[in-house]
Amino acid sequence: MSRPADPVVVASAAGRFTPGPRRSNVTKPVQERPMPRGPPPRAAFTVREFCEAHRISEAKYYEIKREGWGPAEMAVGRRRVIAVESAERWRREREAAAFDAA
Repeated sequence: MSRPADPVVVASAAGRFTPGPRRSNVTKPVQERPMPRGPPPRAAFTVREFCEAHRISEAKYYEIKREGWGPAEMAVGRRRVIAVESAERWRREREAAAFDAA
């Protein structure tokens, strides 16, 4: 018993174009994207990082802390850190003070 001829093979042997296999309308499930890599978002600044981010010297930082208008600090062990929210509040206060002075 012989098998029926495959129409794609017959058309290919004859040199005729044949359409490819039909595609269904069903899409493949989308895989979840992996979590982005890299450093985690910053939650606090060290004094040095705060000074670099705000373009002030460490001497100026300690001067404004001594005068009482520096950002709030947190003690973590023996280190002092400034929360991002505290830095934002400090910037808003400085902007308001500059606006009031003008």
